[in-house]
Amino acid sequence: MNKLNNLTGSGTTGGNRSGTKGNAGGQHNDMGDKVFDAAAKKSGHNIPSSAAEKITDSARGMFEKTTGKKVDPKYSN
Repeated sequence: MNKLNNLTGSGTTGGNRSGTKGNAGGQHNDMGDKVFDAAAKKSGHNIPSSAAEKITDSARGMFEKTTGKKVDPKYSN
């Protein structure tokens, strides 16, 4: 059974599991995504993670285009 858990990644030992959950496109939730998700939940909106990712990515792109500065990768991927 241990071998099966290791293959599926559901075992408690082994495997390379990170604290962030993956979403569409294989990207991980960054700080911007987490803040957006929290704000959406707080306001009572249920937005799918793929839509949230598109929204935060476009907001980051608009910020970078307007200011000419890159967003620190610590906050946005």
